[in-house]
Amino acid sequence: MKYISCFLVCVFSLFSVLRAESQEKWKALWISSEHAQSATNEWVSFRKVATIDKVPEKLIAKIAADSKYWLWINDEMVVFEGSLKRGPSPADTYYDEVDIAPYLKKGDNTIAVLLWHFGQNGFSHLSSGRAALLFDCQGEGIEILSNRTWQTALNHAYMDTEAPHPNFRLPESNIRFDARRNVEGWNLSSFKGNLETAFELVAAEAAPFNKLVKRPIPMWKNYGIQEYKSIRKSAKGDTLFCALPYNCHITPYLKVEAPAGKMIGMITDHYLGGGAENIRAEYITRDGVQEYESFGWMNGHEVRYIIPEGVKVLDVKYRETGYNTEFAGTFSCNDEFYNRLWQKSARTLYVTMRDTYMDCPDRERAQWWGDEVNELGEAFYALCPKSHRLALKGIYELMNWQRPDGTIFAPVPAGNWSRELPLQMLASVGHYGFYTQYYYSGNDEFVPVVYDRLHRYLHEVWQVDSDGMPITRHGDWSWGDWGENIDLDLMTVSWYYLALKAEREFALMLNKQTDAQEDERMMQRIADNFDARFWTGTAYRTPSYQGETDDRGQAMAVVAGLVTKDKYPKICKVLQKEWHASPYMEKYVLEALFQMDYPEYALERMKKRYQKMVDDPYYTTLWEGWGLGSEGFCGGTGNHAWSGGPLTLLSQCVCGVRPTAPGFAKFQVKPQMGTLTEASATLMSVNGEIKTNVKREKNKLSVTVIVPKGTEAEVVLPGKIESVENFSGKWEKNRVVLPSGTYIVKGKNK
Repeated sequence: MKYISCFLVCVFSLFSVLRAESQEKWKALWISSEHAQSATNEWVSFRKVATIDKVPEKLIAKIAADSKYWLWINDEMVVFEGSLKRGPSPADTYYDEVDIAPYLKKGDNTIAVLLWHFGQNGFSHLSSGRAALLFDCQGEGIEILSNRTWQTALNHAYMDTEAPHPNFRLPESNIRFDARRNVEGWNLSSFKGNLETAFELVAAEAAPFNKLVKRPIPMWKNYGIQEYKSIRKSAKGDTLFCALPYNCHITPYLKVEAPAGKMIGMITDHYLGGGAENIRAEYITRDGVQEYESFGWMNGHEVRYIIPEGVKVLDVKYRETGYNTEFAGTFSCNDEFYNRLWQKSARTLYVTMRDTYMDCPDRERAQWWGDEVNELGEAFYALCPKSHRLALKGIYELMNWQRPDGTIFAPVPAGNWSRELPLQMLASVGHYGFYTQYYYSGNDEFVPVVYDRLHRYLHEVWQVDSDGMPITRHGDWSWGDWGENIDLDLMTVSWYYLALKAEREFALMLNKQTDAQEDERMMQRIADNFDARFWTGTAYRTPSYQGETDDRGQAMAVVAGLVTKDKYPKICKVLQKEWHASPYMEKYVLEALFQMDYPEYALERMKKRYQKMVDDPYYTTLWEGWGLGSEGFCGGTGNHAWSGGPLTLLSQCVCGVRPTAPGFAKFQVKPQMGTLTEASATLMSVNGEIKTNVKREKNKLSVTVIVPKGTEAEVVLPGKIESVENFSGKWEKNRVVLPSGTYIVKGKNK
C-alpha cells in the first residue's frame, strides 16, 4: 500500500533509493585539501563563487560528505549539519538533496561549506577514510560541481581537546575552537582572501565512497537560537548552569568580551550519561568581543559554561535541532501519573532519534534494534508520519549489513562492532519490528526488497529440533535482557514464533504460498509442543532452567499467542510475584497483562515500576534501568529508548486504539480502562487524525471517536451497547462498525 491523501508527502521510494541506484549521471568529483590527512577530527573549509544568469524556481544540489557539513550561500546558513552518518551498506554513502534556489541571486553567488571529518569508526558510523566533499548541482543552464574550481583549506581553528575524549562507541570527537587561528569571514561573500585550489580525489561513485544513496529521512528541524530557561552561577562565579526546557539535542552559543587565549569549556549534565564520556566543547578566545557556536550537538537538561577569570559573558544561548517530525499524538487521563509517564516517554523517544533510532544520545548514539522495535511502535502513537521514515531506513540498513553466512547484527551502521544478539534480531524481523512498521504505516515497499534475506535468516541460520522448537542460538552475545533470572530458551521460542508469524504474512503478500505454508506448519508444531515442553502446571519454565520463574518468559508466551485462556489466571499470579524484567522487556510484561484482560493490575504494575522515574522532578526522560548510575544497568543512562513502552500501551490498550487494516484504514477502539474513569488519545495516521475519549461511571461507559475520512472504526465495549449518537445503522451486542464521522457510543462496562 501507499500513503494516500494529504500524507502523500510521506511516501518515500526506499525500494529504489536504498538499492543505491543513481537517478541521473553524477558530474561532480569528490574534493578535499591537498594538506588533508583525513585524520580524526579534521575540519576543512570550502568556497566557490558561482555566476548565474537567471535564478530558477527550483535548483537541487546533491551534497555528500564524510562526515558532516554546514552550508552557507550568500552569507545565509542553508544547511545546519548536513549528511548522515555513513553506512547504508558496508560500502556505500548517503547524500542530501537541497533546494538552493531560494538563496541564489543573479550574478555572483558565494557558496561556502564547512566539513567535519570524524576520521574514526563508531557504533553508528563507518568511516570512508577520506575527508571529502561532493557537491553536484545541475539545472537548466547551470552546473555547480565540486572540482578543482573550488577553493579549500584545512580549518586550523578546529582541533582536539586534551583527554578525556569521547568513549570508543562514538565516532564524534570533542571540539576545541581557537579563535586566534580562525580565518575570519572565510565563508562570507565579503572575503577578500584566497584559499588553495581544491584537490580532486575520485569520481562521485568511486571507492572508497561507492554508490550514493539518497537521504531517506528529512533534514533536521532547526529550532533556531533560543534563550535558556534559566541561568544560575556557581558560588565562585566561574560556572554558568543554564537550564534547558527538557532533554534535547543542542549546540551551545556564547558571546563574550575577553583577552586572547582564555579557554571556555562547554559541557552538559549528561556528559557522563551511562558512565562513559560523551561530547564536550572548548573555545579559546581572541582579543575583544566575539561570538561562537560549537557545531557538535550534545544532549541534556542543562548546559554548563566554565568561564575563566578575565572573561566577561555578554550572552549565552543554545540552538535545538532534531529529527523533523511533529508531536501529533496525545494521551491524557484522570490520573496525572500516567499523563506524565506518556509525556516522558514521548520526550525519550524524540531525544533518541537522529541519524538513526538510538538506544541513548550520550553513551552510544547507536541503532540497537531491541530498542528500535519499541521506538518504532511508539512513533505511530506520538509522532506524525514523517517519523516513519527513520524505521524504514533502519530496516534497509539492518538487512544491507547481513553477513555472508546469513546472520544479521546490530547496531549498524558500525565500523567497530559486529556482534550478533540473536533475540534482538528475532524481535527486529518479527511481529513487533518489521511487521508493525508495515502494518501501522501501510507502506509495504520494503517487503519485497528484504524478504529473501529475511527468509534466509529464519530458515537457514536458525535450526529447529525434533519437536519443531528453535534451537537456542547464543550468537556473539547471548543476551535476552538486562537483569537476572532470564529463561533464554523459553523466550527464544516465543520470539522465533513471532518472527515466523511476520514472515508468513509477508509471504502471503508476495504470493509465496509455499513459504507461507511452511511458516504455518512450523508455527503449528511449536504451538502443539509448547505446553509439553515448558508448562509446569503453574508457569512456563525451561526444564533445565534453575532461576526464579521469569516474568519475561511468561509475557512473551502470552503476546506470541502460545497461551490458552484457561492459563491466564495462573500467569497473572506469576506476574504479580516476579519482577525481573528491565524497562526493555517490561513493555511486553505489561502488554501481556492487557492482552489477558487484567488492565487493573497492568496499570498497578506500570505505576509501581515507573513511579521513581515519573516522580523525578529533574529528568524529562526515562532511564535505562529502574534506577540511575549504579542502580541502573550498564551505567544506567537517563534517556534510554527502550523504556517508553508504556506510551504505546496507554494509547493502544487503555484507549484501545489499534489498526485492523494497514495504515489504520480500519481500526479498533476497544478500551481497557482498569481503575481509570476517563482517558483520551489522539494519533496521526497516514489516513488522518484519530481521536478517542473514554469515560466510565460505575457500570456505564461512553466512547467518543472521530473516524477520519475514508476509514472505518470498530468500537468494542466490555458490555452491551445501548446507543450510538450520529449513527443510523445497526450494531451487534457489544460492537459497532462506524464509517467516517464523529460518534458517541454508550453502553455498559463489565
